[in-house]
Amino acid sequence: MYKTADGREIFIVDAHTHFWDGSPENQRNIHGKQFIDCFYAYHSALSPPEEKWEKSRFEKYSEDDIYRDLFVDGPDDMAIIQTTVLGDFYKTGFGCIERSSRMAARNPGRFIVNGAFDPRDGEKALEYIHYMKETHDITGVKLYTAEWHGDSRGWKLTDPAAYKCFELCEKLGIRNMHVHKGPTIIPLSKDSFSVGDVDDAATDFQGLNWIVEHCGLPRLDDFCWIAVQETNVYGGLAVALPFIHTRPRYFAEVIAELLFWLGPDKILFGSDYAIWTPKWLVDRLWNFQIPEDIAAERGVQLTDEIKEKILGLNAARLYGIDVDAKRRDFADHPVLIAAE
Repeated sequence: MYKTADGREIFIVDAHTHFWDGSPENQRNIHGKQFIDCFYAYHSALSPPEEKWEKSRFEKYSEDDIYRDLFVDGPDDMAIIQTTVLGDFYKTGFGCIERSSRMAARNPGRFIVNGAFDPRDGEKALEYIHYMKETHDITGVKLYTAEWHGDSRGWKLTDPAAYKCFELCEKLGIRNMHVHKGPTIIPLSKDSFSVGDVDDAATDFQGLNWIVEHCGLPRLDDFCWIAVQETNVYGGLAVALPFIHTRPRYFAEVIAELLFWLGPDKILFGSDYAIWTPKWLVDRLWNFQIPEDIAAERGVQLTDEIKEKILGLNAARLYGIDVDAKRRDFADHPVLIAAE
Protein backbone atom coordinates (compact mmCIF):
# COMPACT_ATOMS: atom_id res chain seq x y z
CA MET A 1 0.00 0.00 0.00
CA TYR A 2 1.19 3.48 -0.82
CA LYS A 3 1.50 5.87 2.12
CA THR A 4 1.74 9.57 1.41
CA ALA A 5 3.98 11.98 3.29
CA ASP A 6 1.03 13.05 5.44
CA GLY A 7 0.17 9.45 6.35
CA ARG A 8 -2.68 8.90 3.91
CA GLU A 9 -3.00 5.31 2.65
CA ILE A 10 -3.81 5.00 -1.04
CA PHE A 11 -5.16 1.76 -2.50
CA ILE A 12 -3.29 1.02 -5.72
CA VAL A 13 -4.69 -1.11 -8.52
CA ASP A 14 -2.09 -1.41 -11.27
CA ALA A 15 -4.39 -1.98 -14.24
CA HIS A 16 -1.77 -2.84 -16.85
CA THR A 17 1.01 -5.32 -16.01
CA HIS A 18 2.64 -8.29 -17.72
CA PHE A 19 4.36 -11.56 -16.82
CA TRP A 20 6.29 -12.30 -19.99
CA ASP A 21 8.96 -14.54 -21.44
CA GLY A 22 10.77 -12.68 -24.18
CA SER A 23 14.02 -14.60 -23.72
CA PRO A 24 16.12 -15.73 -26.70
CA GLU A 25 15.19 -19.33 -25.90
CA ASN A 26 11.51 -18.51 -26.40
CA GLN A 27 11.92 -16.33 -29.49
CA ARG A 28 10.53 -18.08 -32.55
CA ASN A 29 12.18 -15.77 -35.09
CA ILE A 30 13.79 -12.37 -35.59
CA HIS A 31 10.47 -10.68 -34.86
CA GLY A 32 10.46 -12.02 -31.31
CA LYS A 33 13.84 -10.37 -30.79
CA GLN A 34 12.67 -7.13 -32.40
CA PHE A 35 9.61 -6.98 -30.17
CA ILE A 36 11.41 -7.38 -26.83
CA ASP A 37 14.23 -5.10 -28.00
CA CYS A 38 11.63 -2.41 -28.71
CA PHE A 39 10.15 -2.85 -25.24
CA TYR A 40 13.63 -2.52 -23.78
CA ALA A 41 14.20 0.67 -25.77
CA TYR A 42 11.07 2.20 -24.20
CA HIS A 43 12.30 1.06 -20.79
CA SER A 44 15.78 2.51 -21.28
CA ALA A 45 14.65 5.81 -22.78
CA LEU A 46 11.92 6.70 -20.26
CA SER A 47 13.18 5.25 -16.95
CA PRO A 48 15.27 7.11 -14.36
CA PRO A 49 18.86 5.76 -14.42
CA GLU A 50 18.48 3.98 -11.09
CA GLU A 51 15.41 2.11 -12.36
CA LYS A 52 17.01 0.57 -15.45
CA TRP A 53 17.39 -3.21 -15.63
CA GLU A 54 19.96 -5.42 -17.24
CA LYS A 55 18.70 -6.73 -20.60
CA SER A 56 18.77 -10.40 -19.53
CA ARG A 57 16.54 -9.77 -16.52
CA PHE A 58 14.18 -7.64 -18.62
CA GLU A 59 13.74 -10.43 -21.18
CA LYS A 60 12.55 -12.93 -18.58
CA TYR A 61 12.04 -12.13 -14.92
CA SER A 62 11.06 -14.48 -12.11
CA GLU A 63 7.92 -14.89 -10.05
CA ASP A 64 9.75 -13.46 -7.06
CA ASP A 65 10.79 -10.47 -9.15
CA ILE A 66 7.23 -9.53 -10.02
CA TYR A 67 5.94 -9.95 -6.46
CA ARG A 68 8.82 -7.96 -5.03
CA ASP A 69 8.66 -5.16 -7.61
CA LEU A 70 4.89 -4.72 -7.41
CA PHE A 71 3.93 -5.50 -3.82
CA VAL A 72 6.97 -5.55 -1.54
CA ASP A 73 9.33 -2.85 -2.79
CA GLY A 74 6.52 -1.41 -4.89
CA PRO A 75 3.24 0.23 -3.78
CA ASP A 76 0.67 -1.95 -5.57
CA ASP A 77 -2.13 -3.57 -3.62
CA MET A 78 -3.49 -5.40 -6.65
CA ALA A 79 -2.39 -5.75 -10.26
CA ILE A 80 -4.13 -6.80 -13.45
CA ILE A 81 -2.06 -9.11 -15.65
CA GLN A 82 -2.73 -8.57 -19.34
CA THR A 83 -2.28 -11.59 -21.59
CA THR A 84 -0.46 -10.96 -24.88
CA VAL A 85 0.28 -14.19 -26.73
CA LEU A 86 2.16 -13.19 -29.93
CA GLY A 87 2.30 -16.81 -30.99
CA ASP A 88 3.87 -15.97 -34.34
CA PHE A 89 6.87 -14.49 -32.51
CA TYR A 90 7.28 -16.69 -29.40
CA LYS A 91 7.35 -20.47 -29.07
CA THR A 92 5.30 -20.73 -25.88
CA GLY A 93 3.75 -17.29 -26.18
CA PHE A 94 4.98 -13.97 -24.83
CA GLY A 95 2.54 -13.66 -21.94
CA CYS A 96 0.13 -16.57 -21.43
CA ILE A 97 -2.87 -16.96 -19.16
CA GLU A 98 -1.76 -20.36 -17.86
CA ARG A 99 1.70 -19.19 -16.80
CA SER A 100 0.31 -16.02 -15.24
CA SER A 101 -2.42 -17.92 -13.39
CA ARG A 102 0.09 -20.34 -11.86
CA MET A 103 2.17 -17.41 -10.70
CA ALA A 104 -0.83 -15.52 -9.31
CA ALA A 105 -1.95 -18.55 -7.29
CA ARG A 106 1.02 -18.12 -4.94
CA ASN A 107 -0.64 -15.08 -3.35
CA PRO A 108 -4.40 -15.31 -3.87
CA GLY A 109 -6.26 -12.06 -4.32
CA ARG A 110 -3.33 -9.94 -5.43
CA PHE A 111 -3.71 -10.46 -9.16
CA ILE A 112 -6.54 -10.38 -11.63
CA VAL A 113 -5.42 -12.35 -14.69
CA ASN A 114 -7.08 -11.31 -17.92
CA GLY A 115 -7.35 -13.49 -20.98
CA ALA A 116 -6.92 -12.84 -24.69
CA PHE A 117 -8.47 -14.12 -27.89
CA ASP A 118 -7.99 -13.69 -31.61
CA PRO A 119 -11.23 -13.42 -33.62
CA ARG A 120 -9.37 -14.62 -36.70
CA ASP A 121 -9.52 -18.09 -35.12
CA GLY A 122 -13.24 -18.19 -35.89
CA GLU A 123 -15.17 -20.84 -33.94
CA LYS A 124 -12.02 -21.79 -32.04
CA ALA A 125 -11.92 -18.26 -30.63
CA LEU A 126 -15.44 -18.69 -29.25
CA GLU A 127 -14.52 -22.06 -27.77
CA TYR A 128 -11.44 -20.53 -26.18
CA ILE A 129 -13.46 -17.73 -24.59
CA HIS A 130 -15.68 -20.39 -23.01
CA TYR A 131 -12.56 -22.23 -21.82
CA MET A 132 -11.03 -19.12 -20.21
CA LYS A 133 -14.26 -18.31 -18.40
CA GLU A 134 -14.84 -21.84 -17.18
CA THR A 135 -11.22 -22.54 -16.22
CA HIS A 136 -9.95 -19.15 -15.06
CA ASP A 137 -13.19 -17.21 -14.46
CA ILE A 138 -11.85 -14.22 -16.36
CA THR A 139 -13.63 -10.87 -16.17
CA GLY A 140 -11.51 -9.07 -18.75
CA VAL A 141 -9.35 -9.55 -21.84
CA LYS A 142 -6.49 -7.79 -23.60
CA LEU A 143 -7.12 -7.13 -27.29
CA TYR A 144 -4.06 -6.69 -29.48
CA THR A 145 -5.37 -5.69 -32.87
CA ALA A 146 -1.95 -5.51 -34.57
CA GLU A 147 -0.91 -9.06 -33.65
CA TRP A 148 0.26 -11.13 -36.59
CA HIS A 149 -1.66 -14.28 -37.52
CA GLY A 150 -0.16 -16.14 -40.46
CA ASP A 151 -0.58 -13.88 -43.49
CA SER A 152 -2.74 -11.41 -41.56
CA ARG A 153 -1.06 -8.44 -39.90
CA GLY A 154 -3.96 -7.07 -37.95
CA TRP A 155 -7.70 -6.99 -37.35
CA LYS A 156 -10.36 -4.45 -36.38
CA LEU A 157 -12.75 -4.31 -33.48
CA THR A 158 -15.52 -3.92 -36.07
CA ASP A 159 -14.76 -7.18 -37.90
CA PRO A 160 -17.81 -9.52 -37.93
CA ALA A 161 -15.78 -12.25 -36.25
CA ALA A 162 -14.78 -9.82 -33.49
CA TYR A 163 -18.42 -8.87 -32.90
CA LYS A 164 -19.28 -12.54 -32.35
CA CYS A 165 -16.58 -12.68 -29.70
CA PHE A 166 -17.83 -9.52 -28.00
CA GLU A 167 -21.38 -10.86 -27.98
CA LEU A 168 -20.15 -13.96 -26.19
CA CYS A 169 -18.05 -11.95 -23.74
CA GLU A 170 -21.06 -9.82 -22.84
CA LYS A 171 -23.18 -12.94 -22.36
CA LEU A 172 -20.58 -14.58 -20.09
CA GLY A 173 -19.92 -11.47 -18.00
CA ILE A 174 -16.45 -10.76 -19.38
CA ARG A 175 -16.98 -7.02 -19.37
CA ASN A 176 -13.57 -5.33 -19.41
CA MET A 177 -12.01 -4.98 -22.84
CA HIS A 178 -8.44 -3.66 -22.57
CA VAL A 179 -7.51 -2.57 -26.08
CA HIS A 180 -3.95 -1.67 -27.07
CA LYS A 181 -4.40 1.57 -28.96
CA GLY A 182 -1.06 3.27 -28.59
CA PRO A 183 2.50 3.32 -29.86
CA THR A 184 3.53 0.60 -32.24
CA ILE A 185 6.16 -2.02 -31.45
CA ILE A 186 8.41 -3.28 -34.21
CA PRO A 187 7.52 -5.19 -36.42
CA LEU A 188 3.81 -4.43 -35.90
CA SER A 189 1.88 -1.94 -38.02
CA LYS A 190 0.96 1.34 -36.33
CA ASP A 191 -2.18 1.61 -38.47
CA SER A 192 -3.53 -1.57 -36.89
CA PHE A 193 -3.50 0.28 -33.55
CA SER A 194 -5.61 3.20 -34.83
CA VAL A 195 -8.42 4.17 -32.47
CA GLY A 196 -11.30 4.69 -34.91
CA ASP A 197 -12.83 1.24 -34.46
CA VAL A 198 -13.28 1.86 -30.73
CA ASP A 199 -16.10 4.27 -31.56
CA ASP A 200 -18.31 1.67 -33.27
CA ALA A 201 -17.52 -1.16 -30.88
CA ALA A 202 -18.29 0.95 -27.80
CA THR A 203 -21.56 2.12 -29.32
CA ASP A 204 -22.64 -1.38 -30.29
CA PHE A 205 -21.64 -3.07 -27.01
CA GLN A 206 -22.89 -0.86 -24.22
CA GLY A 207 -22.56 -3.66 -21.68
CA LEU A 208 -18.77 -3.76 -22.10
CA ASN A 209 -16.15 -1.41 -20.71
CA TRP A 210 -13.59 -0.34 -23.30
CA ILE A 211 -10.32 0.52 -21.59
CA VAL A 212 -8.14 2.08 -24.28
CA GLU A 213 -4.61 1.37 -23.15
CA HIS A 214 -2.01 4.07 -23.71
CA CYS A 215 -4.95 6.46 -24.30
CA GLY A 216 -4.43 6.25 -28.04
CA LEU A 217 -0.97 7.87 -28.12
CA PRO A 218 0.15 9.30 -30.46
CA ARG A 219 -3.52 9.76 -31.44
CA LEU A 220 -4.62 11.48 -28.24
CA ASP A 221 -6.98 13.93 -29.94
CA ASP A 222 -8.76 11.18 -31.88
CA PHE A 223 -9.16 9.13 -28.71
CA CYS A 224 -10.48 12.01 -26.62
CA TRP A 225 -13.10 12.97 -29.20
CA ILE A 226 -14.35 9.38 -29.12
CA ALA A 227 -14.16 8.91 -25.36
CA VAL A 228 -16.05 12.10 -24.54
CA GLN A 229 -19.18 10.80 -26.27
CA GLU A 230 -18.93 7.11 -25.39
CA THR A 231 -19.86 6.61 -21.74
CA ASN A 232 -18.22 3.17 -21.62
CA VAL A 233 -14.76 4.22 -22.89
CA TYR A 234 -11.86 4.69 -20.47
CA GLY A 235 -8.23 5.75 -20.79
CA GLY A 236 -5.27 3.75 -19.51
CA LEU A 237 -2.13 5.70 -18.57
CA ALA A 238 0.44 3.00 -19.36
CA VAL A 239 3.21 4.44 -21.60
CA ALA A 240 1.87 7.98 -21.12
CA LEU A 241 2.81 8.11 -17.43
CA PRO A 242 6.61 7.53 -17.73
CA PHE A 243 6.88 10.83 -19.61
CA ILE A 244 6.39 12.37 -16.17
CA HIS A 245 10.16 11.79 -15.81
CA THR A 246 11.59 12.60 -19.23
CA ARG A 247 9.07 15.20 -20.43
CA PRO A 248 6.94 16.37 -17.49
CA ARG A 249 5.30 19.20 -19.40
CA TYR A 250 4.25 16.81 -22.15
CA PHE A 251 2.75 14.51 -19.52
CA ALA A 252 0.96 17.51 -18.03
CA GLU A 253 -0.59 18.22 -21.43
CA VAL A 254 -1.72 14.59 -21.75
CA ILE A 255 -3.26 14.29 -18.28
CA ALA A 256 -4.92 17.71 -18.62
CA GLU A 257 -6.50 16.69 -21.92
CA LEU A 258 -7.75 13.45 -20.41
CA LEU A 259 -9.23 15.26 -17.41
CA PHE A 260 -10.88 17.85 -19.69
CA TRP A 261 -12.47 15.32 -22.04
CA LEU A 262 -12.96 12.15 -19.97
CA GLY A 263 -13.11 13.47 -16.42
CA PRO A 264 -11.48 11.98 -13.30
CA ASP A 265 -13.61 8.82 -13.15
CA LYS A 266 -12.47 7.32 -16.46
CA ILE A 267 -8.67 7.31 -16.19
CA LEU A 268 -6.76 4.23 -14.96
CA PHE A 269 -3.21 3.91 -13.67
CA GLY A 270 -1.02 1.24 -15.26
CA SER A 271 2.73 0.80 -14.84
CA ASP A 272 3.11 -1.46 -17.90
CA TYR A 273 5.39 -3.60 -15.74
CA ALA A 274 8.02 -4.78 -16.51
CA ILE A 275 8.65 -1.98 -18.98
CA TRP A 276 8.49 0.22 -15.89
CA THR A 277 8.16 -0.47 -12.17
CA PRO A 278 5.28 1.13 -10.26
CA LYS A 279 7.31 2.45 -7.31
CA TRP A 280 8.69 5.55 -8.97
CA LEU A 281 5.66 6.09 -11.20
CA VAL A 282 3.22 6.20 -8.28
CA ASP A 283 5.48 8.42 -6.22
CA ARG A 284 5.95 10.92 -9.03
CA LEU A 285 2.28 10.96 -9.95
CA TRP A 286 1.24 11.57 -6.35
CA ASN A 287 3.61 14.53 -6.09
CA PHE A 288 2.85 15.91 -9.56
CA GLN A 289 1.00 19.14 -10.20
CA ILE A 290 -0.19 20.38 -13.57
CA PRO A 291 1.54 23.69 -14.42
CA GLU A 292 -0.71 26.65 -13.77
CA ASP A 293 -0.97 27.78 -17.38
CA ILE A 294 -1.96 24.31 -18.63
CA ALA A 295 -4.45 23.81 -15.79
CA ALA A 296 -5.99 27.24 -16.35
CA GLU A 297 -6.33 26.77 -20.10
CA ARG A 298 -8.20 23.46 -19.64
CA GLY A 299 -9.98 24.40 -16.43
CA VAL A 300 -8.77 21.24 -14.66
CA GLN A 301 -6.86 20.32 -11.52
CA LEU A 302 -5.10 17.14 -10.42
CA THR A 303 -6.18 17.00 -6.79
CA ASP A 304 -5.34 14.28 -4.26
CA GLU A 305 -8.89 12.96 -4.56
CA ILE A 306 -8.53 12.67 -8.34
CA LYS A 307 -5.15 10.97 -8.00
CA GLU A 308 -6.68 8.42 -5.62
CA LYS A 309 -9.35 7.60 -8.20
CA ILE A 310 -6.79 7.22 -10.98
CA LEU A 311 -4.40 5.12 -8.89
CA GLY A 312 -6.93 2.52 -7.88
CA LEU A 313 -10.54 3.40 -7.21
CA ASN A 314 -11.57 3.65 -10.87
CA ALA A 315 -10.19 0.20 -11.72
CA ALA A 316 -11.67 -1.20 -8.51
CA ARG A 317 -15.10 -0.02 -9.61
CA LEU A 318 -14.80 -1.62 -13.06
CA TYR A 319 -13.66 -4.94 -11.60
CA GLY A 320 -16.02 -5.02 -8.62
CA ILE A 321 -13.20 -4.89 -6.05
CA ASP A 322 -14.32 -4.25 -2.46
CA VAL A 323 -11.48 -1.95 -1.43
CA ASP A 324 -12.24 -1.97 2.31
CA ALA A 325 -12.41 -5.77 2.40
CA LYS A 326 -9.15 -6.03 0.46
CA ARG A 327 -7.42 -3.64 2.86
CA ARG A 328 -8.39 -5.86 5.80
CA ASP A 329 -7.42 -9.06 4.00
CA PHE A 330 -4.02 -7.78 2.91
CA ALA A 331 -3.26 -6.50 6.40
CA ASP A 332 -3.67 -10.08 7.63
CA HIS A 333 -1.95 -11.77 4.66
CA PRO A 334 1.25 -10.05 3.51
CA VAL A 335 2.79 -11.00 0.18
CA LEU A 336 4.89 -14.17 0.26
CA ILE A 337 8.09 -14.47 -1.75
CA ALA A 338 10.83 -17.08 -1.57
CA ALA A 339 13.59 -16.62 0.99
CA GLU A 340 16.79 -15.16 -0.37
